Parts: sequence; structure tokens; C-alpha cells
Amino acid sequence: MKYLLSIVLLALIGFTSPERTITVSAHDWGNVPVQPDLSWAEQVGAQRVPKSDCIHATDFGLKSDTSVLSTRFIQSAIDACHEKGGGTVIIPSGVYRIGALFIKSGVNLHLSKGTTLIASEDIRDYPEFPSRIAGIEMTWPSAVVNIMDAENAALTGEGFIDCRGKVFWDKYWEMRKEYEKKKLRWIVDYDCKRVRGILVSNSKHITLKDFTLVRTGFWACQILYSDHCSVDGVTINNNVGGHGPSTDGIDIDSSTNILVENCEVDCNDDNICIKAGRDADGLRVNRPTENVVIRNCTARKGAGLVTCGSETSGSIRNVLAHDLIAYGTGSVLRLKSSMNRGGTVENIYVTGVEADSVSNVLEVDLNWHPKYSYSKLPVEYESREIPAHWKIMLTPVEPKEKGYPHFRNVYFSHVRAKRSKCFITASGWNDSLRIENFYLFNIRAQVKTAGKIVYGKKVRLSEIYLEVEDKSQVRQEYNIDSKIEISYQ
Repeated sequence: MKYLLSIVLLALIGFTSPERTITVSAHDWGNVPVQPDLSWAEQVGAQRVPKSDCIHATDFGLKSDTSVLSTRFIQSAIDACHEKGGGTVIIPSGVYRIGALFIKSGVNLHLSKGTTLIASEDIRDYPEFPSRIAGIEMTWPSAVVNIMDAENAALTGEGFIDCRGKVFWDKYWEMRKEYEKKKLRWIVDYDCKRVRGILVSNSKHITLKDFTLVRTGFWACQILYSDHCSVDGVTINNNVGGHGPSTDGIDIDSSTNILVENCEVDCNDDNICIKAGRDADGLRVNRPTENVVIRNCTARKGAGLVTCGSETSGSIRNVLAHDLIAYGTGSVLRLKSSMNRGGTVENIYVTGVEADSVSNVLEVDLNWHPKYSYSKLPVEYESREIPAHWKIMLTPVEPKEKGYPHFRNVYFSHVRAKRSKCFITASGWNDSLRIENFYLFNIRAQVKTAGKIVYGKKVRLSEIYLEVEDKSQVRQEYNIDSKIEISYQ
């Protein structure tokens, strides 16, 4: 009977080998000097998946009982599956309370339809280990589900993970009040340890597919120092039951060959974000994020459908995002950094976007959020012993020019936006630090105000049609070798 059940469950899983390449259709960028080479996009995503052999977590004592922590039962099933060479661990329909889980090489943890994992609200159920958070390496609590130092592993199924993060949100807001009084806004995000939803770290050929993840304590899904990973059909909602601070949706952090598709993200910060380290520590690690494809995704509340930064130190390059929907998020495309981050953001391609009620269609800022971005120790702390991560944050970038970020080679086309606040706010820093090679083509936007382009070089806008409520036009200052053609209605 159990064998027959396994066959039925595998049919429901529909989890087959991804031995395939992605066909990159011919995208239209308009009349650009050189058509981009996007051949790299054909090889992103997980190229292998775990075996289909099934292990049932109920054989290891798992019962649908929220009065006890089920962590040890599920972890025992994962460990046994790994030891026998890999396969699929089935979590049957039911409700289970858990602490941190660790998926190992060769294992697919499958959450059956009707399964709910409720995360413990006790931070002691999430052991700490060295990780990277918001761009610096430091000790941090484990996530609810962790895939670390693994190959060919997965988290799949139509189940539901409720991270119960409000306890961490409340803790953060209380600490934030006190830290701002002490002029410590720059460090509160690092002192307030909050639990992430999913962490994939130092791993390869990892698949996250079809589950729903809600109210994570911190970032929902972080892919860190990893290669060939796929996030497919995942739903994230971090606006359930409160206002979760810094609850990014999907963070791709110093990782390569990543595919994000068919996802829906509702959060309180960046929806899908590309990162590569912060300041002196990020420059020390110096690992880029490159070769990322984002397609067929929807962003709802949040700070940006696709964001690069503000952690740019290791550089970000080769990002293709297409066939997307943005509803109510901050920006369609957002590039941000600060003058101590360094790194280069380049070869960013966004096309085929339907946007409604966004704040900015395109936002570019080399000097984002100064209160958060620049670390300064108040005088009263100078004679005190301070934590190691404070010292990391206070380490200056030397020479200072190494901290200057560079944004270039951005292609943005076939965008339709309605009921939006601003068309564009894009600024370089000065004559020697400009945003360079920005190509905007075939955009129709209904906005309250037009915005600005400042300190640009080789900025090209063509077939841009704006309906502007306040009748303003895009302010252009200090741009060189640029051609900006806009039709106002």
C-alpha cells in the first residue's frame, strides 16, 4: 500500500528532471548601438533534481500535532534520506510546528497540498552560525528552512509555511525607536536578529518550487553564495498581520546562474532583489551576482519589482527580467547604492512589463538612504568596547574612490504603466561619476509627475509617451552625449 501511495504522490509532485535549456526569445531594445548578447541566459537554473524515491516523515514519528515541535521527526527523515543516497521526503497533509530544518544534498522535502508548517516564535529554535546579512558576514540565526553546503536538493509542493514573524517585527520597531534616539540607525538592522524564511547558502543545483511562504521575520528567501538555483511558482506574502520591516521577497546574493519564474511576491521591501555585498566587507569578499533570469512574475506591495542593490560591492551583471507585472510596488526597476559600496551594476535588461500604481517606473540612485547607508559611531561610544559586527560596519573603504559605484548598460523597453507617481528619477553623482549607456524604448506611462535625468552619459530615450498629470516634463541637467525624445500628452 505504501508503495502505491508513493507512486500516486510522485505523480502529484510532477517533479521531473530539468535537463533542458531556456530558449531566449529575441527581445526588442530599439535602435541600440550593439544588440545585447544574452546567450548566457540559456543556462541558468538548477540542472539536476533529487531522485524520486520516497520516504514518509510519518515513519519517523511525525504527527499533525501543534502542541509539540516536529523538527526532530522531519529532520530525522531528511537525514535518513540523505544517508541512503537521496530522494523525496513526503510531509503529508496536516499542521506541524517546527524550528529550523536543514535540507541536505540529494533530498527533496515535499510539502503536500494541505500541509502547513508553523514556525516557532522562539529564537532559541534557530541555532546561530556564520552567514551574511544585508551585505556583511556575521553570526546570525538559521532560517526556518535551510539548504547549506548542499548539491541537488529541493523544497517543493503546494504546502504552506507560516513563519510567524510578527514577534520579530515588533522587536525591531521597538529597537528602532531607541536606536534612532542614540543615532544608531545604521546598526539596528544588524543588532536585531530576525529569522529568515528560506536560506540557500553555498549550494548548487537547488530547486524551490510551488509552496507559499508568509510573514517571515526578515528576508523571505535568500540565495547566498550559490550557483544554478531555480525558484519557480513560489508565493510570498509578508504583509499578513502587520508591517514587516525589511521583509524582502527573493534576495539573490553573490550568486550565479539563477532562474526566478512564475512567482508572486507581496512584501514590505524589495520584491525581487539582486545583491553583492556591502562596503569594506563586501569589497573584501568580492563575489558578484551574475547571470540571473526573472520571468513571468508578479510584484504587489513592496519597494521594487526588480531591484539591484543597495549592496553592490561585489558587482552585479547580466540580469534579464521579462514578462512581469507590478502592482502597487515602489518601482518597476530600481538601481541603488551609496558612495561607500563600490562595485559595478551593468548589463541589466528589463522588458515586457505591465505596471499599475507604482511609485516610479525607473529609479536610479547612487546615494541611497544616507541615514542607513553611512556608519558613524556616536562620540559617547568611542571609549566603549563594541561588537565585532559594529567594527565591520565602521571599517572605512580606502581609498574612498574604491567605494564609488558605477551603473551602466541598462536596457529598459516595452513597459506600460498607469496610475503611477513618477516616470523617472535617475541621477549620477557628478561630472566624473555618471550613469552611462541607459537605453529606454517603447514606454507608455500615465504618471503624476515626469521626474528627472541628471549626470547621464549616452542616455537614449525613444518612443516614450507620457501622460503627465501636473504637466511637467522630464528635467534634464548635466547630461552629455545623450538623446532624449519624449512625447507628452
